[in-house]
Amino acid sequence: MRDFLAPGRSDRLGVAVSGGSDSTALLCLLADLRSTGGPDLAAVTVDHGLRPEAAGEARSVAALCARLGVSHTICRWDGWDGTGNLPDQARRARQNLIAGWASGLGIGAVALAHTRDDQAETVLLRLARGSGVDGLSGMAPRRHALGIDWLRPLLQASREELRDVLVRRGVGWSEDPTNADDSYDRVKARKALAVLAPLGLDAAGLAGTAAHMARARAALDMATADLARSACRIEAGDVIIARPAFEAAPEEIRLRLLSHAVRWVTAAEYRPRFAPLSEALEAMGRGSRRTLAGAVLSAGPRAIRVTREYRAVVGLTAAPGAVWDRRWRILGPAPEGAEVRALGPGGLGMLENPRGSGLPHATLIASPALWSGARLVAAPVAGSGDSWHAEPVFDATSFIPAIFAH
Repeated sequence: MRDFLAPGRSDRLGVAVSGGSDSTALLCLLADLRSTGGPDLAAVTVDHGLRPEAAGEARSVAALCARLGVSHTICRWDGWDGTGNLPDQARRARQNLIAGWASGLGIGAVALAHTRDDQAETVLLRLARGSGVDGLSGMAPRRHALGIDWLRPLLQASREELRDVLVRRGVGWSEDPTNADDSYDRVKARKALAVLAPLGLDAAGLAGTAAHMARARAALDMATADLARSACRIEAGDVIIARPAFEAAPEEIRLRLLSHAVRWVTAAEYRPRFAPLSEALEAMGRGSRRTLAGAVLSAGPRAIRVTREYRAVVGLTAAPGAVWDRRWRILGPAPEGAEVRALGPGGLGMLENPRGSGLPHATLIASPALWSGARLVAAPVAGSGDSWHAEPVFDATSFIPAIFAH
């Protein structure tokens, strides 16, 4: 674990502790590491408010942290309205709460307790969904998201090994009853692994497959980045892809680059689904136009342009200087009550010279503009408003490095 944490080690490391065996063992192991020169620790527990026992489990974690001399915070979530995909909503809420907690304390990295068993379950579930190389590479040991480095130092350890660590120390843990609830896919996968183990399809084997796929993914990422360097440029937040170089590349690399361009333009957490992505790629080969995951893809004779879709931003507002659409900041002297909204077709029609910027219609109507009620104050991307500036959150230099950020 010391070697795992060494690259880019920070002075203080966050650790997410639910109270289950895996995260409790991680807390204890990191506390050991701290005592021999490892990073200082701060722990966080998220109480989702979904089980009456959860509050007591969080207090038990707090008591253990007190014995170990580790600061501890409990974050509570009460955002579920009883509808939708509960595991997915809870996961997203947990990540956001932990990222906010870490950011508030100036912590840049948080350790998570995913094990080899978790990795195997993830691979099995993704195999069932027909995932390709990326999905079958499983969970990455390191991932940057929400401004935080998420670390998984226990992916080589089994759940049984971690429980042995706790038993030897006389440290208890909490059992989440949902881990035995067959209505959850992950529980089904766990039970399926037990049945498949005699065939050799066990946690170690599937985790090994994930490692092989991760190496293949890294090679594909490199090839995608090479194509991006030769074929792509950024203009007004759009990605422009030169068709000759793009169409000479293998299909897998074209799919990856197109997917990355859409994700970058939309600032999305996840890339587009494969089926609509594949259809969009075919459409680009025919010189057509498609919408995909909040982006507009237009194929001209020499280039493909990936632009933000106006319909995806039409209702978004932000205060001047704040981030709008996760992509832009509008900077300048703000009138009282002004707000940032999409320029839209109406705003474009208010400009003295709507075509003066030389940018396409789709790019302009989805760009940020400053409004005071129904009055257009400035449209910096369109070249209107000399005292205003549109600053991209992600500049052109981030496009290629983002290919490697999983």
